[in-house]
Amino acid sequence: MSYTETVGNRTYRFADLKTLLAKASPQRSGDQLAGVAAASEEERVAAKMALAQVPLRTFLNEAVIPYESDEVTRLVIDDHSPQAFAEISHLTVGDFRNWLLSSTTDADALTRIAAGLTPEMVAAVSKLMRNQDLIAAARKRPVITRFRNTVGLPGRMSVRLQPNHPTDDVKGIAASMLDGLMYGCGDAMIGINPASDNLAAITRLLLMIDEFRQRFQVPTQSCVLTHVTNTIAAIEKGAPVDLVFQSIAGTEKANAGFGISLGLLQEAYEAGLSLKRGTVGNNLMYFETGQGSALSADAHFGVDQQTCEVRAYAVARKFNPFLVNTVVGFIGPEYLYDGKQITRAGLEDHFCGKLLGVPMGCDICYTNHAEADQDDMDNLLTLLGVAGINFIMGIPGADDVMLNYQSTSFHDALYVRDVLGLRRAPEFEEWLESMQITDSRGALLSASSQQPLLESANDWMGIA
Repeated sequence: MSYTETVGNRTYRFADLKTLLAKASPQRSGDQLAGVAAASEEERVAAKMALAQVPLRTFLNEAVIPYESDEVTRLVIDDHSPQAFAEISHLTVGDFRNWLLSSTTDADALTRIAAGLTPEMVAAVSKLMRNQDLIAAARKRPVITRFRNTVGLPGRMSVRLQPNHPTDDVKGIAASMLDGLMYGCGDAMIGINPASDNLAAITRLLLMIDEFRQRFQVPTQSCVLTHVTNTIAAIEKGAPVDLVFQSIAGTEKANAGFGISLGLLQEAYEAGLSLKRGTVGNNLMYFETGQGSALSADAHFGVDQQTCEVRAYAVARKFNPFLVNTVVGFIGPEYLYDGKQITRAGLEDHFCGKLLGVPMGCDICYTNHAEADQDDMDNLLTLLGVAGINFIMGIPGADDVMLNYQSTSFHDALYVRDVLGLRRAPEFEEWLESMQITDSRGALLSASSQQPLLESANDWMGIA
């Protein structure tokens, strides 16, 4: 089905829904690289006007990637709930935007319709929204998950403590981990990107974190971000696996490039559940995504990068994840050129994930060859804090010494919690107070108050 819109004296024609979605996207370098972006701002406006008139029902009948050739499309269509969709089934994309921003649309309403939304519907409405609209609507939709603590409660924001090391040195990782905990970070999880995929090294890291967690009774969860097949192998060998990690994308071909399928993810999910390590809940999958991953694998099929990204959230939703992380600026300026594009993408990803019922966090980051700096990250951090982000990253000095990119630091988490009045996960908050790391308000205590824990931890690590 084609779509047309007239602006001034010129009529624009869009061959199909896939083309219309791409042309309506805000400007970004990845879509230009793929050759799917609007050729002018006028064409982009025309596409937005045409998209606003498309009935939401259209997305159930016109797939951007054919049902027969893509298992993600089959997942989206087969798992769609007509009952949940009924409440909004009469709306166009433009009407849906107005409904989302209405003062009468609350968290209960957004929860009711989530199973009736497809990624393409959600991507479409985001393309009609300003940044403030993305923030206002996402803020209405908390997504709460539980494993050893509770993440995503309104008024709270968690931090993934990322103590990476270029050689996977256990003492170096432990020192960074302790540093982050003393700043009150780590309630989302302690998550290590290993420098090696060696199973013995991965198991050694899992054992180290688990030993520390048990010795000091830390109510958090651990993860070593290795390929899901390695995690399954670690589980089979008896390693203490909490969260099961995998990078995912929005098309079957892109996921194949990661070496995964929906069937393999199901196997990993069931393996994680079999361990029964959660204490307050059983959400245990941890997924990472990023706009441009399908394009970089030549697996986008002419679909714009943001729509591909949102399709990845449908994959995540299938497995009841504990956390989903859009690593927004990591893939590079070929896909998100500068701070403005990174900011917009981060707000889009958070909004779209939350609307689909996914517990979204964001690695607010950039690579050193992007046209971005830490001021851009401060801006996005603040905006996502207002929008109700589930978690952000905590990295020593905001500079990952293993992955070589710029993210957010332990101090950045203190800043955003202070200015926005955000608290930590409740179980973790109680532990911090009991260990004299923070007071009852969540403020850090003096170094002298923290000294007993620090000395005990140093003794455990064998550091004089």
